[in-house]
Amino acid sequence: MNTIYKAKLLQKRRWRIRKKVTGTAARPRLCVKFSTKHIYAQAVNDETGSTLVFLSSLDAGLRSKKLAANLAGAKELGTAFAAKAKAAGITAVVFDRSGARYHGKVKQFADAAREGGLAF
Repeated sequence: MNTIYKAKLLQKRRWRIRKKVTGTAARPRLCVKFSTKHIYAQAVNDETGSTLVFLSSLDAGLRSKKLAANLAGAKELGTAFAAKAKAAGITAVVFDRSGARYHGKVKQFADAAREGGLAF
């Protein structure tokens, strides 16, 4: 399969997920994205189009830990994101996996965020 075709399939999966998953002020959308090297997570209020909390493996506090986009990095970032979200007053979210399958790194991130105190 060529790269353009794969990108189109990924975009279709994102749209299919986003039709069903929207964030509000009470329950923002927690979207997680894994690149080849880094992990990005943010809590978004789709009603106002604003990002409430953002954290990535490039953050100054986490950069010293050298988190990779693997299972261990996903668990560490999920726990750190839950702590940052709770500090911002967010306790419940809806999960947006950004077109990735709910398995492996994505599942590890979600489980760590749940253990950190986020409800979804």
